[in-house]
Amino acid sequence: MRAILSALLISLFASLCQAADGEIRFGSTITWDSISLMVDGHRVVPAMGEIHYSRLPANEWRQEVRKMKEGGIDILATYVFWIHHEPTEGTWQWEDNLNLRQFLEVCKQEHMPVVLRIGPFSHGEVRNGGLPDWLFDKGCKLRNENPEFLGYVRQLYAAIFEQVKGLQWQDGGPIIAAQFDNEYRGHGSYLLALKRIAEEEGFSLPFYTRTGWPELASPVPYGEMLPLYGDYADGFWDRSTEEGVGEYWKAFRFAPPQLPTAIATEQLDNQQAQTLSAAYPYFTCELGGGMMTSYHRRIHTYPQDAYAMAVVKLGSGSNLLGYYMYHGGINPQPNEGQPWLNENQRTPGTNYNDLPVLDYDFSAPIGACGQLRPHYFSLRKLHLFLQDFGEMLAPMQAVFPPTDDSLRWSYRTDGKAAFVFINNYARFENLPPRRQVTLELPSTTLRIKHLPANCSAILPVNVSVQGLTIQYATAQLLAQRPGAIYFSTISGLAPHIKIGGKLLHRLRPKGENVPVATIHGVRIYLLEDEDAGHIFLPRMKYVEPIQLRVKKTAEATCTYRYITTGLHNVAEEPTDSDFLSAAVYTIPIGTRRNGLLRIDYHGDCARLYTDKGLLLTDNFQNGNTLDFLLSRLPNDTRSLTLRILPIQADMPVYFPREASTTPGEAVHSVIIERNSRPTTTQNRQPNRQRKFFTRQRARQAAKARRR
Repeated sequence: MRAILSALLISLFASLCQAADGEIRFGSTITWDSISLMVDGHRVVPAMGEIHYSRLPANEWRQEVRKMKEGGIDILATYVFWIHHEPTEGTWQWEDNLNLRQFLEVCKQEHMPVVLRIGPFSHGEVRNGGLPDWLFDKGCKLRNENPEFLGYVRQLYAAIFEQVKGLQWQDGGPIIAAQFDNEYRGHGSYLLALKRIAEEEGFSLPFYTRTGWPELASPVPYGEMLPLYGDYADGFWDRSTEEGVGEYWKAFRFAPPQLPTAIATEQLDNQQAQTLSAAYPYFTCELGGGMMTSYHRRIHTYPQDAYAMAVVKLGSGSNLLGYYMYHGGINPQPNEGQPWLNENQRTPGTNYNDLPVLDYDFSAPIGACGQLRPHYFSLRKLHLFLQDFGEMLAPMQAVFPPTDDSLRWSYRTDGKAAFVFINNYARFENLPPRRQVTLELPSTTLRIKHLPANCSAILPVNVSVQGLTIQYATAQLLAQRPGAIYFSTISGLAPHIKIGGKLLHRLRPKGENVPVATIHGVRIYLLEDEDAGHIFLPRMKYVEPIQLRVKKTAEATCTYRYITTGLHNVAEEPTDSDFLSAAVYTIPIGTRRNGLLRIDYHGDCARLYTDKGLLLTDNFQNGNTLDFLLSRLPNDTRSLTLRILPIQADMPVYFPREASTTPGEAVHSVIIERNSRPTTTQNRQPNRQRKFFTRQRARQAAKARRR
């Protein structure tokens, strides 16, 4: 009888999974209230990831959207940069990597909902924040309700709508929302004017958004557009060249939802922290998936930065995790005779920082070359959890127990079930491990003998899954499938699970194919923390990288360059002519077009060119490699030219711990990585084998440096 009942429960769960999981299905009805988004009446807690179609080759769009979907991203967000599409007044560009319609068609085919951020001002570290240069010559006040400016905006929105016609959500297309302007602090009536124009031109979407920071001078009427918020672990925009400045520490502490005060401080000064209105759901659109490097601030982020912030945001009541950026990119090449399209201090607008002319990698979970970084997999654990348990989590209220700051934690509860959120990590703070931790909840007391340093975790308490109650667990709930519940260990924390009245202790992870227990017909799986982010994915096959020999063809002809200070009192990046005096290296490529080129170099900054002189990418040294995808090379390229400007003493630049500031320049190694992914989902490369390959790569890099 028990076996029959278990089979019935599993069958019922399978049908519920098909009807009420976290997926936002095309054709569904999307609504919202003060708590969350709802899809056909079911609450969801989506993960949203930013990618810029105009910063990626069109022939890579499909595979990159699929990577985002595999990473657990439910909604894609993208800017429509005005300056990319109308650099010359009246001449619109919608071809190749600017083909917005084709990109949206790809999203439709891949079942990926889209939020379009349609400006007119976008920022995104684009020249003038996305406003075309010619607009500054018109003499009208920009980002304002004056008729002349709004007339140009109407032309922009009309041109965009021509591209998206038939692809809105109501048409069976992917577009579920649009954002108006960005980081605007004026009167809400301006944003309403933008919405009115968009609707008059044909936009009709389930909801509209705006960035909720900074505070508006006058509000937008309730319900017109959802405010979305953000936080970052560090910022390239700070004026200081010291480590750990700003109020970024707030992003690692649980608190009632507050207005962020650390974003874009160079142009949005005097931002005041305040608790957000409970009338709207707490959503983010700019949770830092990484951070760009500016010339004067070379930020180096860590995988745990993004993961810890995401845990803190969920534990603080957020019901939408929106990452900026989730996928890096590269700026388009300008038209002949026009300037580079990066933000810099010599442009007519948004001229606060100097950014690389092409590179926009952002140290994102998916890099500018499509490389999957460690936080792609760690964040994926959270996204799978939200897809399977988001409907349960969404209505739970966040509770912030009194604390002496020795332990940072919160919980969300519906009065019976709860999820406990713990964060023992903060960037640059070196928080110590905790012993004999006691967490008091209304329904139970959770005791943890040893809480490791750098630990960020979500623990279930009295949570019902597939007819079983998880009384508590010191392992993280990961996912569920019909007849199966998956947990992940938490590095450094002994896993114990009390489920269905049975205590499972002294557990050893057995992976996604071998259960550690079966209770009432439900299989319980436990995965190593490092393996959990790879669950349900095809295994990665390691392929030995190719070591390339480089030849130095010219020494730097100028070892000291006078570094100018720009309009906003920070160091300016080198000019094109400055690179004529750089050290020059030749990298033989031949006909190789498969793999990721990784250049480990020492220097201030570097540029990579084809043998015909075409600039491919550039890099401000921050302790990471310069990467380039070989499949993007022109067919006739046979070698590459690397130009490096040397580090100088006492530069007015913040370099992170990971970047050497020894004067000079050098190339340590150049390799081509060729990792591939077979189609099988079974027998994925085990954790110990991945560790072996990691050690092998480290040895090879060390040998290359010695050479």
